[in-house]
Amino acid sequence: MLETIWFLLWGVLWAIYFTLDGYDLGVGSLIPVLGKTNRDRRIMLNTMGPFWDGNEVWLITAGGVTFAAFPKAYAVMFSSLYTPLMLLLFALIIRGVSLEFRHQVENDTWRKVWDWGATIGSFLPALLFGVAFANIFMGLPLDEHGVFQGSWLLLLNPYGLAGGLLFVALFIMHGALWLTARTKGDLQQRAAALAKNFWPILIAIVSLFVVLTLMYTDLLNNYLRNPLMFVVLLVPVLALVLMGRQIGRQDWWYAWGLSAVLITGLTLFGVVGLYPTILPSSISLDYSVTIMNAASSTLTLSIMLIVALVFVPLVAFYQFWLHRTFSHKITDHHLEQDGAY
Repeated sequence: MLETIWFLLWGVLWAIYFTLDGYDLGVGSLIPVLGKTNRDRRIMLNTMGPFWDGNEVWLITAGGVTFAAFPKAYAVMFSSLYTPLMLLLFALIIRGVSLEFRHQVENDTWRKVWDWGATIGSFLPALLFGVAFANIFMGLPLDEHGVFQGSWLLLLNPYGLAGGLLFVALFIMHGALWLTARTKGDLQQRAAALAKNFWPILIAIVSLFVVLTLMYTDLLNNYLRNPLMFVVLLVPVLALVLMGRQIGRQDWWYAWGLSAVLITGLTLFGVVGLYPTILPSSISLDYSVTIMNAASSTLTLSIMLIVALVFVPLVAFYQFWLHRTFSHKITDHHLEQDGAY
């Protein structure tokens, strides 16, 4: 029972991270597209200024839960996906450094270098997360000892690349809607036009990924055994459809909320489809890492659950308060304040 609870919490934490840091990564990826002037780029950076580092706390939390609740899964995951995870780490470091260094020197070349650092440090994590999770859904070539058989280039298969494309598309839409809700003037109009034009493309990419999921994975087995679970897939599908309507109505916060539901729903769809497996083996299902053979002791899971029930709601409430407090639109006035990017 505890193993199942922690597996679901593990999935929820990843979903929260993708939802929150997703708009940061999307905004950063869009800097070359929407940031026509230095003012535009500063406004874009300041829309995520109070949030980006706090949002990454959920990545640390999800990784920490993997380590503490399912240590074998943590060991196998980080050894099997070592190269992409190191690239991910360096990309996130570059993004953080770029955001903090950009405004330290009044020089166009200096700023352009760090703008590209922020862009690469946003686009690359989105791509790598998608590739990694798609390969997990499909199954990794793990032997009986949990050792990855082959080169990391095996991860660059059609389904893995489709997963990378999906995450990039989701985060770009999430970031564009965030900008429409937080900005004014020409920048908002360009972000709104991008969101409107990108919506049908996002539908096509999501549809492609679902079709490939049917071809390459066994994620639907749990749903076929219990058809009521298809609600987990129905929720993001409805969110995607309704998002287009709200974009047409220019109800940006509602559209952004639906984008958050879409990302959360798709993440949980994959996690629920995996259960009770965490890392399926493509060599033999007997070699898969499951919640039973990877879990910590009952005492450890019990203590962790008590701590999580106390502190996770506190952190979630703080995040809610932070986003509500700084939900105003960014203007030139905010750029003149101390601490602005």
